[in-house]
Parts: sequence; C-alpha cells; structure tokens
Amino acid sequence: MTLAGRFFLALIACWCFTVSASAQVAVPPLTARVTDLTGTLTVEQKAALEKMLQTFEQRKGSQLAVLMVPTTRPEAIEQFSIRVAEQWKIGRKGVDDGAILVVALKDRELRVEVGYGLEGALTDATANRIIEEIIVPRFKQGDFYGGITAGMDRMMRVIDGEPLPEPAARGADGRGDVGDFFPALLIAALVLGGLLRAVLGRFFGAVATGGAVGLLAWALAGMIAAVIAGAIAFFFTLLGGGMGALGGRSHRGGWSSGGFGGGGASGRW
Repeated sequence: MTLAGRFFLALIACWCFTVSASAQVAVPPLTARVTDLTGTLTVEQKAALEKMLQTFEQRKGSQLAVLMVPTTRPEAIEQFSIRVAEQWKIGRKGVDDGAILVVALKDRELRVEVGYGLEGALTDATANRIIEEIIVPRFKQGDFYGGITAGMDRMMRVIDGEPLPEPAARGADGRGDVGDFFPALLIAALVLGGLLRAVLGRFFGAVATGGAVGLLAWALAGMIAAVIAGAIAFFFTLLGGGMGALGGRSHRGGWSSGGFGGGGASGRW
C-alpha cells in the first residue's frame, strides 16, 4: 500500500473514532444520589430514595447512587455504566465502597456497578440475584420506584454484612463536616474576600474575611470547622485568591473518590 493510501486509511479511522465518541451518551454530572433523566420518578419518590441512601451512608459509610437514562445506545449498558463509575467515583477513597444502579428505560436494561471494596459482599452472583429476583419482576409490572427501592434495600442489607471502616464522625454537637458546606464557604470567601480586601486592604481584609467565614462555618459545622475554614479564607484572601486561583477545579460535595473495576451484573425486563 502506498504512503498516500495509508494516510487516507488513517484519516478514515480517526473520523470513525470521532463519530463514535461523539455519539456516546453523555454522563450527567453527579449532583445527587438519585438522578432521573427519564422523568419516571416523581419528586416525592426521588426525595424518599435520596433520604434512604443518605441515611445509609451516614450509618454505614458506603455511598450508593441511582441513575436513570432513556438509553445508553450505541454503547452497551456495561460500557456506559463503567464510564459513569469512573466519572462519578462514588465511595470513600481507599475503601472503594460505592455502588451504582443504572437503568436504561427504553432499552429495558439495567446494571449494578460495584466498587472494589464491596466486591467481597456484593458479588457478581449476588448482584445478579438482586436484579433478577427483586428488581426485574417489579419493573415488568411498571413499578420502577418499587423495583429501585426494593433493590437498593437488598443491596444495603448485603453491604451491612461487610466489615467496613466506620463513617466519618459528625461533630460533637451533631453538626456536619466542613466538607458538606464547602461550596457555600468557598463562595463566601470569594465574595467577602474581594469586597473586604478592596475596602480594608490586603491584611485587614483577610482578617475580616477569615473571621466572617469562620463564624459561618461554626454555625454550620462546629468549632473545628470554624478554625479550618477561617484559616483557609484568611490565607486565600491574603494571597490574592480569586476565581482564577481555582484553576478550573470543581468540587464534588460530599462524594469521595472510590474505585471501580467492572464488578457487578446486568439484566433485562
């Protein structure tokens, strides 16, 4: 084959790869434990599921999530689900105790994707039984909320039998961890820091910003959080922090950085 022919084939291959990649269903950002892009679940149902998963996480530490999409085509649900897992990275860092239930409504397919740390309890065979015996029968009756709720409940019961590290302790006064309120504190530091630094100067503006953000953190998450947040806001303002200093990074709220390796099971209804 001539050099020109090889170059032409390479261009064709690149074009096919680009078309294939652009045709993939986009993975939605992780903003909640329950994401329904199909409009199947009511507001009340999503709220109930969200509360159920949040309560389990606070008690056990493991992070579970649900994603409903119209379709994963042209990808198989297994490929799409691992992309979701790799992007969302739910589960605690180093523990890898996350699991995701993905439902493709029009494809009539679903998958349970399991993090490394749960594969000893939520095995492929166990995940398959949960799908076939608990979720699918309800889905066949059109009861998607019931199927998801029952399936997640059984997954939580299975995970309860797995020895995992205790969840991070709440404050002694019952308030949350500073990470839960990081976005609000960051915005406060950015806005107040810019205003107070312009009015009071670099140092005194930083002091005032640190004090204000510290008070806000104390009200939300307790004394330790106040000290940490106040110090960060002080140095952030003192060093001239601003939107550009963030370097385009995003914060994922209380979600961690769990690892997934393709464990789990798929099914149809």
